[in-house]
Amino acid sequence: MELEQTIRTPCIGVCSTGIGDSVCRGCKRFDYEVIQWNSYSQLQKAAIDHRLAALLSDTVARRFSVFDAALLASQLQLQQISYPQYRDPYCWLYELLRAGAGQIDCCEYYGFRPLSASEGVDLTALRSEIDSEFYSLSVAHYERYIVANRVRASCVST
Repeated sequence: MELEQTIRTPCIGVCSTGIGDSVCRGCKRFDYEVIQWNSYSQLQKAAIDHRLAALLSDTVARRFSVFDAALLASQLQLQQISYPQYRDPYCWLYELLRAGAGQIDCCEYYGFRPLSASEGVDLTALRSEIDSEFYSLSVAHYERYIVANRVRASCVST
């Protein structure tokens, strides 16, 4: 990804930080990242985007194999599904599943296939699993790096 690239907000309109969550259940950003997003530089936004993309890509790759990224991209374009082209194909696949997992009959037609552990599992159920794991990983990241640093900082200052 080029640094000049404008990073769009990852918001999907399902924010849970307003009801007290430290990590948004929709976009998986931390509460302060949601609040401060518009004041961040492109470099700061890119760092957040990179973290989210890495967690999501790893989560999707545990369930699927993308064997034809060009086919997947062309299907996304054909279906008029917006996807960040600078991210890897596993993030693209998640956008496809988010938009219409229940409408996909043949994964190979879209350039991906389920890994053996996911074979025969409904794509809608797999999409829900991915979203749940993505959220859990984001919460774990928040607790390990943000909460732990705040606790250390308060111990040092006392």
